[in-house]
Amino acid sequence: MSESAPAGGKPGPSTGVATNGNLNHDDDDSDDDAEDAGAAPAAGAAKKKKKRKPKKKKKAPTAQSDPPRVLISQLFPNSSFPKGEEVEYVDDNSYRTTSEEKRHLDNINSEFLTDYRHAAEAHRQTRQWAQKFITPGKTLTEIADGIEDSVRALVGHQGLEEGDALKAGMGFPTGLSINHCAAHYNPNAGNKMVLQQDDVLKVDIGVHVNGRIVDSAFTMAFNPRYDNLLAAVKAATNAGVKEAGIDARLGEIGGVIQEVMESYEVEINGTTYPVKSIRNLNGHTIMPYSIHGSKSVPIVKTNDQTKMEEGDVFAIETFGSTGNGYVHEEGEVSHYAKREDAQKVDLRISSAKSLLNVINKNFGTLPFCRRYLDRLGQEKYLLGVRFFPSVMKVSNPINNGFS
Repeated sequence: MSESAPAGGKPGPSTGVATNGNLNHDDDDSDDDAEDAGAAPAAGAAKKKKKRKPKKKKKAPTAQSDPPRVLISQLFPNSSFPKGEEVEYVDDNSYRTTSEEKRHLDNINSEFLTDYRHAAEAHRQTRQWAQKFITPGKTLTEIADGIEDSVRALVGHQGLEEGDALKAGMGFPTGLSINHCAAHYNPNAGNKMVLQQDDVLKVDIGVHVNGRIVDSAFTMAFNPRYDNLLAAVKAATNAGVKEAGIDARLGEIGGVIQEVMESYEVEINGTTYPVKSIRNLNGHTIMPYSIHGSKSVPIVKTNDQTKMEEGDVFAIETFGSTGNGYVHEEGEVSHYAKREDAQKVDLRISSAKSLLNVINKNFGTLPFCRRYLDRLGQEKYLLGVRFFPSVMKVSNPINNGFS
């Protein structure tokens, strides 16, 4: 019985009748029942149409998925990407904050920052997920694939169609360097290395949007005895970022980084080790579609008087070690990149010509690795790579005594 109907039913001809114990009190339902049973509607009666419910529009996602698969551009419509952490100008550069005119000029020239902030947000969300995903027992290939799949999904470019990886995606192969290996290690196909509980893992991720590369790394350790080593590198990095700025001298920035880094020590198995800045590793400028520019930022004090200039983009990179503070190249190559200054070379081997064409169209001067060629369906490419050393540059893993 309808809540709005009186106890005796609706008055007049609309009153429902009970059939087989069910009370029907809605004329529309009765008509529908009659039509369903094949009964003809009364003469002159208008056939009633059911109203269709409007389809609900799917709401745009407001949160990231796990693993990250929601486009950054959907989470931040109109390219309103967050600025992230900013460090105030200091000393002679403080006027850039206090001068209204300078702030206005900086805002006028900030369009290129949209691509950087897009890439940075993709990096941040991938990084946050990776720090939960990476656990002992996972293979390096699982970790690399998880990170790279996330980056490509967030920027909306899978890199499988010709030229797609040049629009946005990986800025360079994911570095997964364990223990004494400091950098530039990426698992090639067939790599079965498994992350262990006592390992120290350096994770280096690059994301680019329209060639604007964001380069940022972090270190993970699962044994608390390495906490001071991680704290030293983090503090040194933050000190270097704080000192950076227009007209800052690169050698002096290195001195600040070294002072902070080497104020820490680490106790391992009852022995205390001083933390050292690795002398022959540096930060660097980043150019469009080129991860290493012409300027280097040392992480020890030097006499380099080169200044940071307006428009420069730097990666402040620090490496702390309990070893001897020097690294050397050693191990299987995984990182490749086309030289920015490469001259046109007449390649006689057809496989080398074909491979170089694939590299030009899919990576340009962006670094890539063997697994990226595998994704594109390339086979037996190692022979081809050897035939154009003047065109390509390679990077071996960088190893230290203990890091």
